[in-house]
Amino acid sequence: MNTGILSSRYATALLRYTQETGGGERVCAQVRRLLEHPEENPGKLEPELERFVRLLVKNDRLDDVRFIFRSFLTMYYRSLGILVAHLTTAVPAGELEDKLRSMLEKKFGGEVRIESRVDPDLVGGFTLEVGDYLLDASVRRQIETIRRQFVIQNNRIV
Repeated sequence: MNTGILSSRYATALLRYTQETGGGERVCAQVRRLLEHPEENPGKLEPELERFVRLLVKNDRLDDVRFIFRSFLTMYYRSLGILVAHLTTAVPAGELEDKLRSMLEKKFGGEVRIESRVDPDLVGGFTLEVGDYLLDASVRRQIETIRRQFVIQNNRIV
């Protein structure tokens, strides 16, 4: 079965279950921690999540757990009308995050949560992902663009 369809179905089931029990926020927080720090021992799982993981084990779906959890988070935030943006910077940039959040909230007219991470390979600048939209304002991309142009120009000469 297609991993996308499978993860979507399991994530929908988990979302409905957490909505019925009222434990959505707790489960969402724990799922985020599990995805952000997979090497750490999660300790005691929330009851809804523990039952769900048992179902995954029973159906031999633990290999797909990351896909399922990511789909769950997307669906959970969408159900609350929250837009999630992914910001990657070369160095920590709290002020940039605040400005981008404000700008996105005005543009989309709702709450925006920004998940930040630092990637020194960007050299400078940032990338911002909102849904299918990607804004790449990184120095790494600019260097790559210049490199490609250089190669194209030199191939014409030779």
